[in-house]
Amino acid sequence: MGYPIREKNKIYTYKDYLEWENGDRWELIEGVAYYMTPAPSRSHQKISVSLVDQLFQYVKGKECEVYHAPFDVRLPEGNEKDEEIRTVVQPDIVVVCDPSKLDEKGCKGSPDLVMEILSPATSSIDHIVKLNLYEKNKVPEYWIIHPTDKIVMVYRLSENGSYGRADVYSEKDKVKVGIFKDFVIELKEIFV
Repeated sequence: MGYPIREKNKIYTYKDYLEWENGDRWELIEGVAYYMTPAPSRSHQKISVSLVDQLFQYVKGKECEVYHAPFDVRLPEGNEKDEEIRTVVQPDIVVVCDPSKLDEKGCKGSPDLVMEILSPATSSIDHIVKLNLYEKNKVPEYWIIHPTDKIVMVYRLSENGSYGRADVYSEKDKVKVGIFKDFVIELKEIFV
């Protein structure tokens, strides 16, 4: 994800977002439009494919579903109509276990798990803006994956509704996916 763009000081909605048909990808965070950088690197893609494959195999036959970018996640602030929603993001990977949140446009409401794979252009957005956004929207689990350093930072909501400090894992570790009882991802399999 790049930088805020479009008209400065203008608040955009999902209706505006749907009208931008120039082939570029955008995200909206609290009404601010962020331009999505060009296609991710090869290592980013390999990590994404590995994680999606492992998650997909695990959730097969379960109520949960796995999606990867581009996939719109609309995060309403209340009961506003779709076209009035001011936050629409396209996380690299999402898991949604509540089928009522899914429609043909994507997900409306907080996913159960969000994974973002960093690139130089997205680092500060993923570490600050999206971390605060996902915490505010009560996403139970948020992973930030660092392809270059081969580490994963995992944020989990505490009982008080905040993330607190991340658990940090290296490429030699196994990480239990907190939203599931018995699913573990071996990081050496994603950092190849």
